[in-house]
Amino acid sequence: MPSTTAITVSQLSRLVGLPGAPVIIDVRIDEDFDADPRLLPTSSRRDFKTVSTWAAEFAGRQVSVVCQRGQKLSQGVAAWLRHDGIPAESLEGGFEAWRGAGGILVRIDNLPTRDEKGRTVWVTRSRPKVDRIACPWLIRRFVDPHAVFLFVEPGEVSAVADRFQAVPFDIDNVFWSHRGDRCTFDTMIEEFGLESAALDRLAGIVRAADTANLDLVPQAAGFLAASLGLSRMFRDDLEQLEAGMLLYDAFFRWCRDATEETHNWPATGTGKPS
Repeated sequence: MPSTTAITVSQLSRLVGLPGAPVIIDVRIDEDFDADPRLLPTSSRRDFKTVSTWAAEFAGRQVSVVCQRGQKLSQGVAAWLRHDGIPAESLEGGFEAWRGAGGILVRIDNLPTRDEKGRTVWVTRSRPKVDRIACPWLIRRFVDPHAVFLFVEPGEVSAVADRFQAVPFDIDNVFWSHRGDRCTFDTMIEEFGLESAALDRLAGIVRAADTANLDLVPQAAGFLAASLGLSRMFRDDLEQLEAGMLLYDAFFRWCRDATEETHNWPATGTGKPS
């Protein structure tokens, strides 16, 4: 009989990257983490021994708890969270099962330092079109769901980065930017180690739209049109980002689940009008 207090690797993998994904908490001991210091997407590390002090932070959220093998640590933390009224499940088989199944993992060696509230802070040019929406989407869906994005005048990005301890992206001569014919979205996928066929497919669309090489993939022209339309709909860059998240969610789901699906008209069986 399936467990009612555990989530399987296949079940969790279908939720990762989606707006309704559960909060993922990594409670591996330091020895296990040091042996493979990667994380499941958007997960945060917590000390299982102090669960009673931080459990309330997750009130009202669905939580998946990960330890090395899905045994005592994750099951104990999940049980404690449920005791506090928080719907929580342990990952069946733990980190080892996720890694063994080829689940997406995030490299954190280049992860920026977090602020006092535990958030990464990023800064880029105002009036985003493609890459400057794509990168925040990737970060929030796979790296840091609480990341802060500052949009400022192009000439002020470096100064704002310095004064506000923010990480600049998608400008010249910084780490997180274009490399050759690849855009900043490609750079982030590579540097965070996000191995995913769906993300690679989405990166091809983003790259084609962002670099005006619309003949690279059939979806690029429509994607660019939608991106430019959003930029004209919103004066506020953060409002545009929030609207753009849905666009990228939709394209990610297409890249992951619907590339073989077609839409035909007339529907089968309707026949022709007499």
